[in-house]
Amino acid sequence: MKLDAQLGVHDLALVPAEARRMERLGFDALWTFETNHDPFLPLASAAMATERLQVGTNIAVAFARTPFAMAMVAWDLQRASGGRFLLGLGTQVRMHVERRFSAPWGRPAARVKEAIQCIRAIWETWQNGGKPDFQGEFYQFRLTTPFFDPGPIEHPRIPIYLAGVNPTLCRAAGEVADGFHVHPLHSVRYLREVVRPAIDEGAKTRGKSVADLELYAPVLVVTGRTPEETRAREQFVREQIAFYASTPNYRGVLDLHGWTALGEKLSQMVRAGEWDSLAAQVTDEMLDAFAVTAPPERLPGVLRQRYEGLLGRVSLYFPIPPSDPEPPWRGFVEGFRQAAA
Repeated sequence: MKLDAQLGVHDLALVPAEARRMERLGFDALWTFETNHDPFLPLASAAMATERLQVGTNIAVAFARTPFAMAMVAWDLQRASGGRFLLGLGTQVRMHVERRFSAPWGRPAARVKEAIQCIRAIWETWQNGGKPDFQGEFYQFRLTTPFFDPGPIEHPRIPIYLAGVNPTLCRAAGEVADGFHVHPLHSVRYLREVVRPAIDEGAKTRGKSVADLELYAPVLVVTGRTPEETRAREQFVREQIAFYASTPNYRGVLDLHGWTALGEKLSQMVRAGEWDSLAAQVTDEMLDAFAVTAPPERLPGVLRQRYEGLLGRVSLYFPIPPSDPEPPWRGFVEGFRQAAA
């Protein structure tokens, strides 16, 4: 199992040093996310500043860019990194796609599958030549000239991860993706009973299984060196769980555990603007289901034990603060590796 990290700085001038730090600590990959900063720009700096560390997006919004634009930036990052780039895509939700990104929405699972197929068709043309002939329902790639062709690269096989929560997107990942980004709001039971079976169902359509895809999850963690730190982290995690659980798109996770009514209540509280009261609704049972709680010295082993056989890679949900001293985090990574024994 691989142990990854989230990029914790957004100033592009600071990215190279932070990437080198993550590589020095022993992490396997560094992920960016598309919230209030571009997810691709930092990865160019991170890739060129490191030698071993994989770099990837978790996630870039698929419908915010055309397949050709996505193919170009991924191709450049793969070339710059020497084959260490991971393209993680997500659909987002209708409100954000239409009203924030000004992009079309509709049948997101079918649309994102076709986007991935189109991206791969573009890469195939660049790598091996041939006439572009991809014609789908949503996207097409039927025109190119040498002027617009960046040419082949040394590592043309770029892994594509698809993010999702509900079975439809899990099946879609199984059908077309190389990996799957598990949402932070998940439980071990949801992974076993919903996510993995749905991915496996999709993978069988192309003669594969869920074991052929690499599943990754950022994990909510409650820990701390002092009781005060632990309480502060627990409050933060309860707030995150409540926020995610208030979103109707993620209701299936709650439904599995019998918490449908609580999800509906949280949605009502959000509509009423009762943000400060959300965290108090998260029970200890929910905290145990959606988060890992352990003191720092036991956290690496507990984290690995929880997900062994279910995921191929994990990270902590929160980025490591740049100001944190390195020795404890080096010990965390070493402890995770040793827990494999």
